Amino acid sequence: MTSQHDSAELFHALHDPAAPLALANAWDAASARLVEAAGARAVATTSAGVAWGLGAADGNRLDRDQAIALIGRVVDAVSVPVTADIESGFGVTPAEVADTVARVIGVGAVGINIEDGLPVGGSVLRPVADQCERLAAARAAAERADVRLYVNARVDTYLFGVGPQESRLQQTLDRARAYLDAGADGIFVPGVTDVDVIAALAAGIPAPLNILAGPGAPSVAELSKLGVARVSLGSAVAEAAYAVVRRVAAELAASGTYAGLTDAVDYGEFNALMRG
Repeated sequence: MTSQHDSAELFHALHDPAAPLALANAWDAASARLVEAAGARAVATTSAGVAWGLGAADGNRLDRDQAIALIGRVVDAVSVPVTADIESGFGVTPAEVADTVARVIGVGAVGINIEDGLPVGGSVLRPVADQCERLAAARAAAERADVRLYVNARVDTYLFGVGPQESRLQQTLDRARAYLDAGADGIFVPGVTDVDVIAALAAGIPAPLNILAGPGAPSVAELSKLGVARVSLGSAVAEAAYAVVRRVAAELAASGTYAGLTDAVDYGEFNALMRG
């Protein structure tokens, strides 16, 4: 059985632009098992999918205890490294963020995503100095636990459309460099699909770059050529799964037919997968 320390080292090594780490984000033990069985080299959680599955809205509204318990179930369900989306850190102060990180490490995760968007809705980013304190607290918690936690710092400038478009790239690069100085290992920039911007980000950030992908975004192979080391699908997989629920339910209610179930995972195959 791979130790958490070895798993953490492996997870760091997987961030390679020559062969980007492609993550189809999971939200429970079953989706994590499916992702691993499909050949994934690691499993990442999606905070949105986790929140929805537990009956809460995304956006720092999920109870921290519930979120950490779910992360632990995902870790227990797979043998590959697990990185957890912890939104803004499930805490108001850096000390609370550190406590969250310690607990996430305690359930076996070897990576985290932590975002700089303020949990108030809208398009407001946390001041750089404040976010750096939170990242430094996360790094200190990992050092106390003696685990080489991969801290993926999310920069939400493009996702929220913050500031004039002509200054957004420089603002993102400035935040990225400050976050790396504070203890982050990699930078996650969701909301950008333009190949020129992605290339500029990869060239300007002296650390692995993570891009959020989906329909209309460059392929993993194309992103690799641009210098991207990690590609995430975020909440899109959960959204697609819930779209199936909606289609099947609507068909059943409207016509009493079941065509939407045609491509379902086989019961026996799924049940065997869950037995491990």
